[in-house]
Amino acid sequence: QLQASGGGLVRAGGSLRLSCTTSGRTFSNYGMGWFRQAPGKEREFVAFITWNAAITIYADSVKGRFTISRENAKNAVYLQMNSLKPADTAVYYCARRRADWSTSRSTLAYDYWGQGTLVTVSS
Repeated sequence: QLQASGGGLVRAGGSLRLSCTTSGRTFSNYGMGWFRQAPGKEREFVAFITWNAAITIYADSVKGRFTISRENAKNAVYLQMNSLKPADTAVYYCARRRADWSTSRSTLAYDYWGQGTLVTVSS
């Protein structure tokens, strides 16, 4: 089970740090991603990090504002979100990428998902 936390209500321009942890299954050997889903919209890719943090990938909409990182010793993945905008309002999900997939932006590439944490950015 993956658990996402750290969401909340913040004003535009503010920051939040999301965390994703697991109490059981390890993901230290897997790439990890963050996705988000706004009301009435499809789930969309936000960021991805390889198992060793050597490569990070971002959606154009968050590039330069969000930073994904991880601490394998703690089985944790983070999403630092700065300069938040109302358009960033969504439920944010962390997910583990399938071991045999190379793509990172599709939800199909991920097999385990957290329950989501709500981020609300007010104008």
